[in-house]
Amino acid sequence: QVQLDESGGGSVQAGGSRRLSCAASGITFGTYSMGWFRQAPGEEREFVAAISKIGGSIDYADSVKGRFSISRDNAKNTLYLQMNSLKPEDTAVYYCAASLAGYYLSSWSAYDYWGQGTQVTVSS
Repeated sequence: QVQLDESGGGSVQAGGSRRLSCAASGITFGTYSMGWFRQAPGEEREFVAAISKIGGSIDYADSVKGRFSISRDNAKNTLYLQMNSLKPEDTAVYYCAASLAGYYLSSWSAYDYWGQGTQVTVSS
C-alpha cells in the first residue's frame, strides 16, 4: 500500500519559515519524481515545486521562487519543502505527490499518488 505522509504544517506569522516533510512508503522512492502542490479554500490545487528522481532537475512556481526550496533524501524516502519569507497568500493545504512518468510535473495529472495534505496558515 502506497502512503505519502506529510508533516510540518501549522501556523506561522508572515515572514516566518516552515519546513514540510513527506515520508513515502510502498513505493521505490528513488524511481519517482516528486512534487508539492497546494490548495487554498475555494481555489484549485496549484503547483508549487517539483524535483526529479535523483534531484538533478527542480522546478518552482513563479509565486514561490526564491522563497521555497524543494529537496529529497532518497536514503530516507523523504521529500522536503523549506518555506521561507512566508506570506498570508501561502496559506493552504499542502500536498506531496509522486510521479512515475516524471514529466509535465507542474500538472496535477502527472502524478500517480497523493498524500492527505498538511495545513499551513500564515497570519499577517
